[in-house]
Amino acid sequence: MTVVESLTRIRDALAAVELGLELPSAERGRLLRDELRAQIDDYLLPRLQRMDAPVLMVVGGSTGAGKSTLVNSLVGAELSPSGVLRPTTRGPVLALNPGDVHWFSDDRVLPGLARKTGGAAGPNELLLAPTPSLTAGLALLDAPDIDSVVAENRALGAQLLAAADAWLFVTTAARYADAVPWELLAGARERGTALALVLNRVPPDAVGEVSSHLREMLRERGLDDAELLVVRESTLEEGLIPEVELAPVRRWLDALAEDADRRQALVRRTLAGALDTVPARAGVVEAALAEQRAAAEELRADVRRAYRRALEEVDDVVRSGALLRGEVLARWHEVVGTGDVMRALESRIGAVRDRLRSVLTGRPPATAELEAAVESSVDAVVVTAADRAAERAARSWREHPAGRAVATPALDTVSAELDERTRDEVRAWQGFVFELVREEGMSKRAAARLASLGVNGAGLAVMLAVFAHTGGLTGTEVVVAGGTSALGQKVLEAIFGDQAVRTLAARARDDLLERVERLLGVEEARFLLAVDAVAPAEASGEQLHAAIRSLQSAR
Repeated sequence: MTVVESLTRIRDALAAVELGLELPSAERGRLLRDELRAQIDDYLLPRLQRMDAPVLMVVGGSTGAGKSTLVNSLVGAELSPSGVLRPTTRGPVLALNPGDVHWFSDDRVLPGLARKTGGAAGPNELLLAPTPSLTAGLALLDAPDIDSVVAENRALGAQLLAAADAWLFVTTAARYADAVPWELLAGARERGTALALVLNRVPPDAVGEVSSHLREMLRERGLDDAELLVVRESTLEEGLIPEVELAPVRRWLDALAEDADRRQALVRRTLAGALDTVPARAGVVEAALAEQRAAAEELRADVRRAYRRALEEVDDVVRSGALLRGEVLARWHEVVGTGDVMRALESRIGAVRDRLRSVLTGRPPATAELEAAVESSVDAVVVTAADRAAERAARSWREHPAGRAVATPALDTVSAELDERTRDEVRAWQGFVFELVREEGMSKRAAARLASLGVNGAGLAVMLAVFAHTGGLTGTEVVVAGGTSALGQKVLEAIFGDQAVRTLAARARDDLLERVERLLGVEEARFLLAVDAVAPAEASGEQLHAAIRSLQSAR
């Protein structure tokens, strides 16, 4: 695979990288992702594909440093507006020899900027300004201020600098020690970009002192090979720097423009330096991506634990016998009669069955109320467990740096649809239990006995058997619940046999918990979808890693 193909793969892989979780590494990862993509598109690929193209030198600097005045002076005409009102350069202007226009008229370089000739460059436009004052083979691009008050200008300035074969960086005697320019110059050093500094508007009596200090700063920062060109302070002539003061810059540019080998060496140096930094910069993005994936999995794990615990809570309540309290117990009293429970257990099974038959067939409101009480109790248990799970999951997210922005208030409680979904599932579960009873009673012997009690009566007894454990009950409740359990079980055993009863209860319990798990799964999915919306795809990391390796192999 060629270097061009590998860079294309890296660019495409970076385009697929999403760093949506607010982690400490995310901001730098996004910045490097966007900068590297832009540099690959704006500089590396175009330059590799046309090594014979003119040198693109970007003139950059801080607000008021005199970039536009310098460019205008070099070409002898006002191509870029300059003045005291800032920002003045709203769009980039490219000064170039008329014979080099064809190199820049298409989107080979800076493809995101539309080309324009004449007038002023507006947003997302590049003004081509042909002038015979520049020698063929060298083009000067006047970029927006790197510290512009307009965010779009700052971003464009950084993009243009990343697209350059070389920088002509303009500063002044009053501002050469400012922090912002040195941050950008450090970036130029890291990327190996060819660099020349213009120290502008230097008082004649301070040239030696200021130049010496600036050279020392360059050495301290590893930029001692940068060319330093001094322009002394003078009165402008018709808005242009006098030729005598401009001479150091003009001589240096003319020497570069006239020496093809020197230009090629400059291009190769910058190109090699930029390529050298690609794996490390892409590696920072890859590391941020890995941190995002790990954090997303932690958030998902928090949610899964919360809802797994909710399912366990429902299972515990079902198994504990707690559902035989309250309304369910009261309705059972109405169906059987509390005082008769223990006495009925001492009677023969036929008498017990007769008692239930008369109640279940003669008092339909009582059985309907018992069925409704079972439904309501299970509904309440499920919704309460789901509510606690939502609260736990949301709280754990807010304790995690990556989860704070994702844990919206809507996730603090159950969804609005849970109540209705739960009612539907519990009704469906009751229908499932009735159907189980009906299927189990298909044999002639069981059918005859079942007919005397009825499918609904036997089904309700199975439901109560599901809740029959007495854990959590005290005092009289244990006696009544135990009686409820024993009575229902003895009646069922008389109809179906003891093994069939155990199977019926187990299948009913399992089906109930499966339905609860589905209900909780829908609630859990709200959290997982929120994570998935901002978490990176697993494949994006693999693609980026493979693309980095391919570039290293290609070089």
